[in-house]
Amino acid sequence: MAETQWARLAEDANYGVRRGAWYRVAELTSSDAVVDVNHKQVALPRQSVKLRTKLPKAWTIVPRPRDARHVPETWADKYAVCPSCRNRAALVGNPHTLRCARCSGVFQVAWEEWFLAAP
Repeated sequence: MAETQWARLAEDANYGVRRGAWYRVAELTSSDAVVDVNHKQVALPRQSVKLRTKLPKAWTIVPRPRDARHVPETWADKYAVCPSCRNRAALVGNPHTLRCARCSGVFQVAWEEWFLAAP
């Protein structure tokens, strides 16, 4: 049995997935990584994703996308994405850990693990 793979966008582009979030890979072809997003399969260009075999256990830092939707203006220039449920959270200061409002998990904030290079 093949090992489960996970993918996330590696560029600031709108493909219908949450930037900074990891998704289970349903299929990997030479041109696409097909990921499971809320029980729907979404094809992402393979050159636009980062792949890994284990999910991270820390919040990912995401610079505010230029085409951000549903991200409160009060969140300023960056926010965090939960490693467990993909929920987004505001960053106030430089916390070492955050509790997720959706899944209640408490995880370290991976200040070294930015979705894209730090601004």
